[in-house]
Order: sequence, then C-alpha cells, then structure tokens
Amino acid sequence: MRCACCPIDIHAHWFPRRWLTELERRGPAHGLVWDEVAGAGPRFRHGHLSTGPTGPRFIDLDARREAMAGQAVSAQALSLSQPMVYWAGREDGNSLAVLYNDCLAEAHQLDPERFVGLATLPLQAVDLALREIDRLPSLPGIRGVCIATCVLDRDLSDEAFTPVWERLEALGLPVFLHPTFVLAPDRLERFYLTNLLGNPFETAVAAAHLIFGGVLDRFPKLEVVLPHAGGAFPWLVGRLRRGWEKRQDLKPLSADPLSYLKRFHYDTIGYSEEVLDYLLRHIGADRIMMGSDYCFPIAYEQPVEVVTAHPGLSEADQVAILEGNARRLLGLPAAAGASPV
Repeated sequence: MRCACCPIDIHAHWFPRRWLTELERRGPAHGLVWDEVAGAGPRFRHGHLSTGPTGPRFIDLDARREAMAGQAVSAQALSLSQPMVYWAGREDGNSLAVLYNDCLAEAHQLDPERFVGLATLPLQAVDLALREIDRLPSLPGIRGVCIATCVLDRDLSDEAFTPVWERLEALGLPVFLHPTFVLAPDRLERFYLTNLLGNPFETAVAAAHLIFGGVLDRFPKLEVVLPHAGGAFPWLVGRLRRGWEKRQDLKPLSADPLSYLKRFHYDTIGYSEEVLDYLLRHIGADRIMMGSDYCFPIAYEQPVEVVTAHPGLSEADQVAILEGNARRLLGLPAAAGASPV
C-alpha cells in the first residue's frame, strides 16, 4: 500500500565528502583511526565507535535520491552520526561542526524539496556551541539540531548546557537526540551489542537526565525527539515513576515521570509492530514520526511500509506519522499540491 502523502524521514544520516576529507585531516591528532576500504569507501574509528565503510549511499546525494525513490520517501532530515565532533577538541571540533552545517545548507539549496538539516553543535565548548546556534538561522534549510545523548563525560542534565537549552527553545529549534558513546562499551563489544542494546539504553539514560535534571520543566517549549522509538525509555518509565514515588531526592518534578512520555517525540524505528502499538497507546500518533536510520546495516529498507502496513493505523494517523508531524515539528510548509496535514 502506498500513501498519497509526501513521507519525511526524520532519522537519516549523511557524511558529506568535503566533511569526511576534513575529518581525515584533523581526526588523527585526536585519536581517530582512519582508512579507506577499496571499492567501499572510508572507514574510521574513535574509541569503541566504529563507522564504515561509508560508501556512496552515505555520501553522494544522487545515490541517496535513488534510494529514497525506491523507498517512496519524499524528504530526509539529514544529520550526523557517530563519532560526532566532541572528541576533536575545541578548535578542530568547532571547525568540523561549522563545516558540517555549511554542507547541510548546501544540500538543502541544491534540493530544497528533498533535504533539510539537523545541525551539529560543538558542545564540548559551550561558548562555541552558542555561537554556532546563533549562526543557524542564517543557514538555509536548518530545521533543528542533532545532539548526542551525552557529551564526553557530561550528561544532558549538566548545568553547563543550560544556556544551550535556553537558546534552542528561544529559536524554536527542536533537538534530535542520538546515542554515540554508550555505557560499558567493553561489555557490549561482542555480538553487535553496542548498537543492539547500548544505544537504546543510552537513550533511556538521556531521557531520565532531562526529566530528573529539571531540563524539561525549566524549558517547557523545548521539543526533543528520541530515536529508535524511544529506546528503552518508554518501557522503563514505570520504573522511573516507582523511584519518584519512593525516593525523596527524586521529588522535585512538576509531575509524575509517566506524564513526561508525551513531552518527547519518537521515530518509528522499533523493529516490532508491538513497539509501535505501545507508543500509539501511551503517547499517541501525533508525537510519532517516520524514521529509517538511513543507511546503517540495521536500518529500515522500506520505512514507509512499516507505517502503511501497520494494521492499527487509520489513514489519518498514517499521514500524520509519515508527513504531518515532521512538517509541524520542523516548521516545513505543506508540499506543493498537497492538502495541509
């Protein structure tokens, strides 16, 4: 079944060639290990993070358009993935962030109907991150930011990030969270568990920090997207609630932790109809957006069909998840010739 709307992929990663060239030049001084796999593209590693090889579908926009056509995806919100830029120090990390955001703007200008950007920020240096946030409104196509679930040794509840949340809320820029460095990576090295288990639990930790650290209370208009269908967070929120009920040190919240489920937005990457059912039942179709995790090994090959084939979704809910919710969150106009959703 094909949807008559214009599906938007909220979770799609991109490595511009120009950015990769600069990563190769600056990275080794900060511990990045780099090599080129013949016929497959560059591959790089920092600590436990290993990415690649990043072939044409990661880099080349024409190859990406071809893949999108095969998926019936009309647009992508492009974002960086691991290793992000925090490990690269103050100056090099800032240069990499600025260049990446410039590349996002260029991609949008080349194809404004298909590509918008979720900017990266040099959060290892908050003053530089604030300077980059102030630059974002001048960059065409930047519709939000992508931030890791922790920044080096700092969790998102760290008070150092307060001015970042303040500035993003004031500008109306939504935050797309993405796991990068995970807890206990040595234990997760085997069996691909860094991704299969580490990433969803890392998202849960970040969500808990935003709740118990008071970030969501202090910034009520800040919009935050949790990837991978919220990771472990939606399933463990009852445990967070129990802790809040029984521990006095967790009391300073404006509401029951369960109520914060609806403070977040979620993508559809749960790899299970039951996961999507749970989100629909407890959060609602109005806070769920289609995602693919393009184009990593376990990404959805047909993210639109994940939505259109779901037996519990009305046509209106399908349109909202495939397009309408993303347009509203990212501030995108209705597609040409389409009815408002």
